[in-house]
Amino acid sequence: MENRERPSMLRIRGLHISFRTTAGRVNAIRGVDLDLRRGETLAIVGESGSGKSVTMKAVMGILSSNGKLESGTIDFAPPDGGVWHIMDMSQSEIRRELAGKRIAMVFQDPMTSLDPTMSIGAQLTEGMRHHFGTPRREAEERATALLRRVGITEAEAYMKSYPHQLSGGMRQRVVIAIALSCSPDVLICDEPTTALDVTIQAKILEMIQDVQRERGLSVIYITHDLGVVAKIADCVNVMYAGKIVESGTVNDIFYDPRHPYTWGLLSSIPDPDSRDRKLFAIPGSPPNLLHPVRGDAFAPRNPYALGMDFLEEPPVFRVSSTHSAATWLLDPRAPRVEMPEELRRRIEAMQRGNEAEVRA
Repeated sequence: MENRERPSMLRIRGLHISFRTTAGRVNAIRGVDLDLRRGETLAIVGESGSGKSVTMKAVMGILSSNGKLESGTIDFAPPDGGVWHIMDMSQSEIRRELAGKRIAMVFQDPMTSLDPTMSIGAQLTEGMRHHFGTPRREAEERATALLRRVGITEAEAYMKSYPHQLSGGMRQRVVIAIALSCSPDVLICDEPTTALDVTIQAKILEMIQDVQRERGLSVIYITHDLGVVAKIADCVNVMYAGKIVESGTVNDIFYDPRHPYTWGLLSSIPDPDSRDRKLFAIPGSPPNLLHPVRGDAFAPRNPYALGMDFLEEPPVFRVSSTHSAATWLLDPRAPRVEMPEELRRRIEAMQRGNEAEVRA
């Protein structure tokens, strides 16, 4: 894939983050490595609590006060040159120099991002005026144009509206417009369409893709919805218990998954053509990260676990130049274990469907 040959614009290596709680220290992020390239759409998937949002909040400098960046590097290299070493910056420096200006984030619930006491216009122009000193009239004109770009036709009227006067879909469009207002290089979308109905969801995703193509944006999606991932992502990182356990192109992950956790996630997608009418669920629960993890964190829930999984954490094994996974099943000494038969049939059906679409 062409994008994989480009240098990383956002590069994370060996990231460890902990949180102080009344019960003790939670080791929430346990060595994350991540790469985002220019113009690329990267999806980060995994169960709630796996560390997806925390990783991106570290990039934005918005970790909660009890969070601590223990070790690692986060480097941002924008297209216009230079490198920002985010781990060496204070949260105030990140917010002043990067957050909103170069890297913007769209959250799941727009009401947590919008100020109920400020008009939509005031919130749209705030970033432009703060970061670039844009004159009020020019900022208002740009803000109105942005509202139109995200699909709000009566933009002038909505500039004077307040968040509570808008529908959920409209509020989410406004939040995206605010995120785009300073022309960032990276857009992070944290479950941006979860609370919206399917029709509005499709329109929002299509709109983000259109803006991405126009501006050459790099986009990170944090999501549980693997159906969305299949449609929009170039590359996918699968997270579990504070680590990325599998990464690859969207075809690698959907057509050739290698980690048993990824098998479980794909098997849990409802499939009307499945022979098994029961919905699949991964047994058990993620580990409590208050306690040290011995071996592979997924081992207690993994029906294919080897003895080694309970003793030693697996390294990352290369499957191809674009695909890697952290599972002892990929060790040359491990017994050969195939993915579940029902999942294999499902993947083959997806491939046949895609081939038929291409021929059509």
